[in-house]
Amino acid sequence: MSTGQRKRSTVLRTAVLFLAFALVVVIASWNDPPPVDHARFHSLDMGSRGAGIGLVSGNNNFFMASGNCYGCHGIDTVGAVWANHDAQGRDVNMADAWRSTMMANSARDPFWKAKVDHEVLVSPGHQAAIEDKCTSCHAPLGRHDKHLSGGGPYSMDELYFDLVAQDGVSCMACHKQRPDSNGLFFSGDVRFDTALVLYGPYDEVFTGAMQSFLNITPQFGAHVAQSTLCAACHTLITETEDLSGNLTGEEFVEQATYHEWVNSAYSQQGGANAITCQGCHVPRITDGIVIAGLYDWLTPRVPFGEHQFAGGNVFMLQLLKENLTDLGLTASSTHFDTTIARTNRMLQQNTLLLDVSVAERDADTARIAVQLTNLAGHKFPSGYPSRRAFVELVVTDPSGDTLFRSGGWDADHEVIGHDAEWEPHFDVITNADQAQIYEMVMGDVNGNKTTVLGRAKEPLKDNRLPPLGFNSTHYAYDTTRIFGVPASDIDFNLDDAGQEGTGADIIKYHVPLGGYLGTLNITARVWFQAVPPRWNEEMFAHNSDDIDAFRDLFDAADGTPVLVGTRSIVDVTDAVDDLEELGLRIFPNPVRDGLLRVDGIDDRITLIEVRDIRGALVAQHRPAGLGYWSLVLPDGAGIYAIVVRTARRSFVQRVVVQ
Repeated sequence: MSTGQRKRSTVLRTAVLFLAFALVVVIASWNDPPPVDHARFHSLDMGSRGAGIGLVSGNNNFFMASGNCYGCHGIDTVGAVWANHDAQGRDVNMADAWRSTMMANSARDPFWKAKVDHEVLVSPGHQAAIEDKCTSCHAPLGRHDKHLSGGGPYSMDELYFDLVAQDGVSCMACHKQRPDSNGLFFSGDVRFDTALVLYGPYDEVFTGAMQSFLNITPQFGAHVAQSTLCAACHTLITETEDLSGNLTGEEFVEQATYHEWVNSAYSQQGGANAITCQGCHVPRITDGIVIAGLYDWLTPRVPFGEHQFAGGNVFMLQLLKENLTDLGLTASSTHFDTTIARTNRMLQQNTLLLDVSVAERDADTARIAVQLTNLAGHKFPSGYPSRRAFVELVVTDPSGDTLFRSGGWDADHEVIGHDAEWEPHFDVITNADQAQIYEMVMGDVNGNKTTVLGRAKEPLKDNRLPPLGFNSTHYAYDTTRIFGVPASDIDFNLDDAGQEGTGADIIKYHVPLGGYLGTLNITARVWFQAVPPRWNEEMFAHNSDDIDAFRDLFDAADGTPVLVGTRSIVDVTDAVDDLEELGLRIFPNPVRDGLLRVDGIDDRITLIEVRDIRGALVAQHRPAGLGYWSLVLPDGAGIYAIVVRTARRSFVQRVVVQ
């Protein structure tokens, strides 16, 4: 396109912009909020099941909904496409990436609404405080507007008729936060600027469009790209009640994702080297992006943060997608499919390293080690205490018959062998009724398990995997403590020297073999559940419109745990015996020149195999009598199993290549 053509196109597109926003100016005047037909909203015919409804437009005294931002920051569809697209032409507009996330749907989340009802039904005397606290983060544009306007507690009844609040953690919930929050305010104490300003991460600010059409002045705010922006909601401390509903004066840390990050290597690098929350959940790309539709002449922004907000809650995203119409959601099935794919990718590529090895084996027992290393910048799982991860270990013979299974689940998606209350943390697992579950278990004032947040006094268990660099001497440890991991587990977040901060755990499985000497196929999997079935038992014992509605949605949903990672190996050890009884010598060990030698071969030996750590055959030799055999092993360090077979049995020696 020539310069003249591009200028004419820009003029045309700018003219279209004025026409497109003329309606916005009329219906979204800052000082005169438009009347909202709430009845029409709740009964709106959305047409195609997968379409969703449009983003909410409108405003209250201090906030605007996402629909007011979409004209510039949504998809660019007029003329040639430039804005909100990367260098390959991929649509990266902020509004459509955000609208199908849990952030966007925080105020419509049926599990959250049911849990608020549950807390109120258990403690009706604290209804106003409970609803006001819960909406401070899940419906911030409504709750904080009321407080900033001089009103009292915000209620769930108000939320039902408040479309701006139903926009969840919307654009202004982040971009209107004050620069001086500094990560020092928590539990929903979000500090908003009451002036007509918004903050963004770029220091060359174009103010014209936003001032003209929304009466808002955009400003540079470095805090928008810092983890402190997330602190107010992602560390939540609640007051503790006894079983009669009386406040005890004690407090409970419901979640401390922000402080988990503070107590990690990701934050401790400091300054420009720190890996922030946004670094993972608003991933940066280095393509220059024009971030305002129809303003092609604007300076492309680098780096650009894609507003993906992927976490781990695949279950709830899938439930939302399957109930678009009933829940009145503003995202389509396609939007949800994209966010679900991103969430699965986050879980499976950026959450854990998983390793499996056989430490020792004889005819009675295989001692298998499963190591998990946390790659997240906070505990895994993190956030609301319902979330848990568990490890499944399956050992089969070559025909596929199961010899051992720990951590499977039943038809109700509950872990098989789960104890009546909670499963303890294991360092060593010796039978199939034991399973390693990483979770927080809340305890009430009597030390009994509870899922009622208001009754939570302290964790009975919190063995969630800490992040790299996590340390019990850190100042933030008081909000991120580990509970229920016995001192005998000397590898939980500890290296061989006993130093903290590995972010790892090694589970030792003693698998009974009962004399079996054959090949073992060993598979370890880690599974994630956002809403385990037992978590709902206390809540489902009550009835309310929101509890009953969520019960129906939950019963109809696919509760299959979500796969986080898997690792399989083949152990070819038939028995671990001393090869000296054969008079056979395999040397050197370790191998440093790549050449392996086998000496002392006699007519008892029928086959010699060399297999790698996964059990794959590397080489084999069929002796024809007495002799000597040597071979060059593949380049690179590794561990190999030398399997020596006779007519009656097999022998194995492990060889290390350096």
